[in-house]
Amino acid sequence: MINKADQDIIKKTKDFVKKSLTDAEGGHDWYHTMRVYNNALLISKTEIVNLFVVQLAALLHDIADSKFYDGDDTVGPKIARDFLFKHNVDSSIIEHVVKIIENLSFNKSLDNENLFVSKELEVVQDADRLDAIGAIGIARAFNYGGFKNRPLYHPEIPPNLNMSTSEYKTSTAPTINHFYEKLLLLKDQMNTPSGKHLAEGRHAFMETYLKKFYDEWNGLM
Repeated sequence: MINKADQDIIKKTKDFVKKSLTDAEGGHDWYHTMRVYNNALLISKTEIVNLFVVQLAALLHDIADSKFYDGDDTVGPKIARDFLFKHNVDSSIIEHVVKIIENLSFNKSLDNENLFVSKELEVVQDADRLDAIGAIGIARAFNYGGFKNRPLYHPEIPPNLNMSTSEYKTSTAPTINHFYEKLLLLKDQMNTPSGKHLAEGRHAFMETYLKKFYDEWNGLM
């Protein structure tokens, strides 16, 4: 259970994140944060975790996504640390939350950079990855592609299935490629039983969508 003092911190964190993400790109905005937060709460029901850590990490995980800060992945953890320190959160909690934020991203897995492990990280990572797949994941992918002025699809630009972290961060590939370079890989990278189960249906929906996309692209439907 979360005590009253921790509940107050959670409320202040929500207020801070909502205000900070007022003008954020639609796929990484306050509503994305809340979906991840709710996913994390759902998954936590079947995991033994520090719920306070999970809630804080879910709320602060995209406070400054590196893709909007020239690839600098130190900005988000610093903002999160400063905010939690200002509100007198225990230092061990702060360090755990910051480590989760630092190691959450998919790109950390490309060069085996993820050296931190915790059940709380697994829960928040699954929660974030769930929002990257399925119907909402498709919408987010094309929203970001439009934000970056990327083509929907280019038959002569194949997906890069062996990207390094730096290649992933600097990619300008068509949005459809992103399905093969990330989204379709996430089902098999889920950490928790609940995450794996929830990912199955969302993954299947993406496969159905892609078949329909190619049929329409090629004039077959």
